Amino acid sequence: MSKFFKFLVASVIAIFAMSSLTACSNSDPIDMTTIAAVIDVRTLDEFASGHLDGALNIDIQGSAFATEIGALDKSANYVIYCRSGNRAGQAVTYMQDNGFTGTLTNAGSVDEASSATGIAVVQ
Repeated sequence: MSKFFKFLVASVIAIFAMSSLTACSNSDPIDMTTIAAVIDVRTLDEFASGHLDGALNIDIQGSAFATEIGALDKSANYVIYCRSGNRAGQAVTYMQDNGFTGTLTNAGSVDEASSATGIAVVQ
């Protein structure tokens, strides 16, 4: 593999990572009156260890992710979070690529999402 090709691949990966992570932390409060649902894209075990009260658990790594996400209203607004914001960013990208037109907010981690939404973390 040429050095240029390796550089090009590394650059694309870096740009993707930066674009995914820049939206992870939303320091502004989220207007929850416009949000249809809060979605936790972590595993069931992670969800059980603490999640936002009332959040839907749709594991991005699970086999039913596409089906469960596909059942949601594509025009509605959603807040998505995970452990760090990375998987939430992946879920937002997936949803956008699959016809979601509402506002999709990557709220970052559980704690960041709780701060931004005002929703308590429960077990």
